[in-house]
Amino acid sequence: MSHTFSRFALLAASFLTILPAARAASTSSPLSPSEASSEISSAPVLRATLPNGLRVVIIQNRLAPVVQTMVNYEVGGADTPKGFPGTAHALEHMMFNGSSTLSRDQLSTLSARLGNDNNADTTSDVTQYYFTAPASDLDVLLKIEAGRMEGLTLADKEWQHEKGAIEQEVSRDLSSPIYRYLSQVRSILYHNTPYEHDALGTRASFDATTTQQLRQFYQNWYAPNNAVLIIAGDIAPQQTLEKVKAIFGPLSSRPLPPRVPVTPQSLKAQKLSLPTDLPIGLVTMAWRMPSQRDPLYAAATLLSDALANERAELFTLVPQGKALETGFLYSPEAQGGIATAYAGFPKGGNANALQAQMAHILENYRQNGIPQELIDAARQREIAALEFNANSISGLADSWSQAVAVQHLNNPQDMIAAFRSVTKKQVDELARQWLEPQQAITAILTPSDSGHPISDKGFGGTESFSTPPTNNVTLPDWAQKALARLTLPPASPQPVSTVLPNGLRLLVQPEHVSHTVELFGSIRQNPALEQPKGKEGVAGLTDGLFLYGSHHHDRLALARALDDISADENAGSSFSLSTLTQNFSEGLALLAEHELDPAFPEKAFLITREQAAQAQIGTLQSPGYHFGRALRKALVPSTDPTLREASPEGIRHITLDDVKRYYATTYRPDLTTIVVIGDITPEKARQEIEKTFGQWKNDGPTPSLDLPPLPDSHASQAVIHDPGRSQDKVTLAETLSMNVKNPDRHALAVGNEILGDGFSSRLMQDLRVRTGYVYGVGSAFDYSRTRTSFSVGFGADPDKVNKAQKLALADIEMLRQKPVSPETLDLAKATLLRSQPMGRASFSALAGTWLSYIDLGLPLDTPDQAARAIYAMTPQEVQAAFHRWIRPADMSRIILGPAPQ
Repeated sequence: MSHTFSRFALLAASFLTILPAARAASTSSPLSPSEASSEISSAPVLRATLPNGLRVVIIQNRLAPVVQTMVNYEVGGADTPKGFPGTAHALEHMMFNGSSTLSRDQLSTLSARLGNDNNADTTSDVTQYYFTAPASDLDVLLKIEAGRMEGLTLADKEWQHEKGAIEQEVSRDLSSPIYRYLSQVRSILYHNTPYEHDALGTRASFDATTTQQLRQFYQNWYAPNNAVLIIAGDIAPQQTLEKVKAIFGPLSSRPLPPRVPVTPQSLKAQKLSLPTDLPIGLVTMAWRMPSQRDPLYAAATLLSDALANERAELFTLVPQGKALETGFLYSPEAQGGIATAYAGFPKGGNANALQAQMAHILENYRQNGIPQELIDAARQREIAALEFNANSISGLADSWSQAVAVQHLNNPQDMIAAFRSVTKKQVDELARQWLEPQQAITAILTPSDSGHPISDKGFGGTESFSTPPTNNVTLPDWAQKALARLTLPPASPQPVSTVLPNGLRLLVQPEHVSHTVELFGSIRQNPALEQPKGKEGVAGLTDGLFLYGSHHHDRLALARALDDISADENAGSSFSLSTLTQNFSEGLALLAEHELDPAFPEKAFLITREQAAQAQIGTLQSPGYHFGRALRKALVPSTDPTLREASPEGIRHITLDDVKRYYATTYRPDLTTIVVIGDITPEKARQEIEKTFGQWKNDGPTPSLDLPPLPDSHASQAVIHDPGRSQDKVTLAETLSMNVKNPDRHALAVGNEILGDGFSSRLMQDLRVRTGYVYGVGSAFDYSRTRTSFSVGFGADPDKVNKAQKLALADIEMLRQKPVSPETLDLAKATLLRSQPMGRASFSALAGTWLSYIDLGLPLDTPDQAARAIYAMTPQEVQAAFHRWIRPADMSRIILGPAPQ
């Protein structure tokens, strides 16, 4: 379940992107394996500790022919030398820059051949490295991780390059108003402790950091006896353990330095006032909270869930029209935590009044206690949520990493007993003690006036760069032997497909990795074409009104019914349901009732309409909105339907009858697809869907939803100023006069893999690795049934934008003018073919893929067709496709960046 219920989802998305993710922790009363298995489906798990201290957990999951490794080093930002808060983060970057067994280029090439699904993350206490690859390549993953566990190169030249990229990452994060707010709150709550700064680091500290310092940090902490290796996927546990012993066993343990404990000081309430470039304002209250290793963590989790519940008083501010959105977020780390309550207000709204109302609600709970039914609902949901971990191989690996490396638990399922043991008295006492107003950091984030486009002064710059090396990278024998042969991936799974008499399409994929069923539904709509003229905004209002339940279950009754069965449900143009197997029928009945018989109450409509109008005022003035609109205007004709925009006054003139008409004509079974995945048979799924959705009727003829094709766009430029940013966000884009069924799309996909999709891509190598101009860069094709666009995006300091752009355009032109080498082509093919199985390694990924193909009008076996086309691709076909369709001179440049000094 989510810790937030948000209609606009602006702050929630920002918080959840930045805050450390944590689901469960407690050191109290773990279950024995037999007790746990009686509650939660148990995949085969094998645990071992090698003589050198490496802890190993191997979890078998046959959802897809995929394996994920996660190496967790118990070191992070809290362990860095004083004055150098980014040391752990810097070392994380350098772990991708070469070791005694693999050079940087070899690792980059090897990563690409494995499917380019790898990354790392540094938190305050743990640094985590993960690889996802076909299960048959497990040996290669283990050798990569063992090689850099003990033999990292840490060359001066590599650090100088990587330092520039890290500084661009710092600039990117500092351009986020939510990140700046969270950093300031953290520095107050954990002043003068190792948690005062997060793991990101500062430019000043990176400028002063030397390779000698990084090498000492590496030697201090990167040892097998300070690591936890998690392996999850379609593997044989005992055979896998033998491989781990052979590859990691020779590594030596080392004494570890003492750790500085996090001991917070006394705290007094403070008030902050900050600008934000979000379209709405925010009032927040933040407190210190228990850590993931604290025995109180289970109680703190239930407290957070209860306060965020849709039936709680904080959320009630939304349907009352007093807040645009609310939430209560709990971000615990290993040695400390932060809780944040927030509410959104429209630009120009009364922030002080809203803050007072939010504070009153929370103080009332603190003084009078949390309702038992909300605590019980939170408990049931947290226990049920553990069952869903198996529905994603990466999610399963992450849950075990969190439990063992961060929380120091024996098993994620230890939380069952911890949650069950929590009493109302404990939750109430925790709220009284920890949510004390005199220890709260209160903040108001006020939308700033900015975001008006100005003319670009041109690209400028005369600097030239040499062509990057194109020599083939020779891999070590062990890697070359394992990955030399290029083969087609296993055939993609094909769901049981049925079309009901009313036109609804049902796809069912039985998967028995857990005792759960998940449903994903989508109604094909196009508001740009379906909203009546003068009624722009009616689509959003219609979706927003699903908040208020159905005619049989109003908002609170529906929330209570879902809590009773620990189900998550969302209705609207996209809808979903997640339940335990035994509750699927009951959950599906609630979803169908909600989707097909929404209440749309008059009073709620008036509140929702005014909230939408107020929010639109801020949206129309926000830099992000201006950036997106400038990009659209650069690509489409001035009369294009996608340029229609809702005005606050226009929204206020929409009536409830307009909403009901829009619902009747656009919510139709013949444009709906439902995907059911999980512990269910196709026959049972069809029976249940026919019973609940079979009587749904179509109103009128099926509407046409395809936008008219676009002509080729031409170059233009725009800059959107955002005073809160320290880095430019740059998009280069153009339209292509082709559609998604054009067979050249496969050659373009291969070319895009070479150009800008992954760490080994030419854009990443030239703009980040070799120059440090950017932190992230990528290119992409975007398809609809009738339209196609191509874009390159990157973030850079303003003085590096022109240099980065020049390199990007040169890389594009090279693909147009010269066939790539056979080695380069094989690398791109390997990446695309080996990455295909990763797209089926979770329920949500499977469903999302199928729904995307249906939306595009493509067959469900599209992955297999693409694989065959890619496998047979030639260098000449890639060059011809890029030469035919990509026009560097026609690419528009749109920049979202800081205001000029």
